Amino acid sequence: MSSALTAWSLHPQLASDTTDIGDLPLARTLLMNDANYPWLVLVPRRAGAAEIIDLDEEQQVQLMSEIALLARVLKDVIGCHKLNIAAIGNIVPQLHVHVVARRRDDAAWPRPVWGAVAARAYLPAERDRLIAAIRREIAFG
Repeated sequence: MSSALTAWSLHPQLASDTTDIGDLPLARTLLMNDANYPWLVLVPRRAGAAEIIDLDEEQQVQLMSEIALLARVLKDVIGCHKLNIAAIGNIVPQLHVHVVARRRDDAAWPRPVWGAVAARAYLPAERDRLIAAIRREIAFG
């Protein structure tokens, strides 16, 4: 195990705003605790990574592969009209990528989801169904 992997930990803000789904080869997959939009967050398990360019070339390719995989699964599971994918990190400095399923009738359409409406907590059964549907499609480590 590399020291970057052993020293890695999830930023406290991401930990409090999400539910863990599972680990892919590079990134931890999380569900944002906002039922307004089915919203995944991928966090590469590399200590000190704040930008995609902080990953080596192999890790960058792996991250793009994992983003594409989760985007396809989310689109299939949700049946959304559009996917919004972004690595912004202005508030949380740890590298993380948002994959947000958008529908034309969602609370913020067509605007960005950030700050559009207050987060709506998932009902536990609703959250568990979504996580189970995603896990059925992906073999998490």
